[in-house]
Amino acid sequence: MPHDHHDHASLTVTALTGAGISTGSGIPDFRGPQGTWTLHPEQAALLELGPYMTDADVRRRGWAAWADSPVWDARPGPAHHALVALEEAGALGAVLTQNFDGLHQQAGSTTDRVVELHGTLATTSCQRCGARSATPDVLARLPHEPDPHCACGGVLKPDVVYFGERLDDTAVERAVAAVTDADVLLAVGTTLTVQPVASLAAIAVEHGARLVIVNAEPTPYDRLADEIVREPIEQALPALVSRLLAELG
Repeated sequence: MPHDHHDHASLTVTALTGAGISTGSGIPDFRGPQGTWTLHPEQAALLELGPYMTDADVRRRGWAAWADSPVWDARPGPAHHALVALEEAGALGAVLTQNFDGLHQQAGSTTDRVVELHGTLATTSCQRCGARSATPDVLARLPHEPDPHCACGGVLKPDVVYFGERLDDTAVERAVAAVTDADVLLAVGTTLTVQPVASLAAIAVEHGARLVIVNAEPTPYDRLADEIVREPIEQALPALVSRLLAELG
């Protein structure tokens, strides 16, 4: 009798992904040598919640930057598809992502397995009444309304987590549960410097997970890792996933 992987998946792999998994899709990272904020520190300032809420000029420049974002034209790459393959083999616990580009879902990851820790650019919410709309619909208003507001008069903001904004409690709880249950945590394309996301790596290791870090630059958690891969993510992650699937075999 051939093994049915879905019944016998002896490995639960959770992925923690950051900007580095999407650079191959044409979205620059933030903190890398060619990162958006490394090259344009003033861009980071547009994502401070306090100034955003109080300064119309910050909002106008922020919206113009979102309209220009490479996210709108990006397509998932081999690394995103590799995680879909893990899910199809019944071995994926969750994809915990710091990215707001939606590329995991575009690649075919099941929406309820993707935890968007830093929110999503797909939707925009009124900061007063909570009404939610599709971000492209808001962007379409920019030529006439460079600082778009809600019908109720409230400030609109993309559902990306800004600096000074709390992460969604449910998302954090789901992420902690996923790393606690994981046999393997793949940390892919994340600098592991932003809390509370970075601490998920430590929680995973405390609970007995193997930590595999796939990132071009060193991270503060490298000493906890069982394996560190510095090769480009587009090649490295599909290779790693093939190896994990062979282990399941």
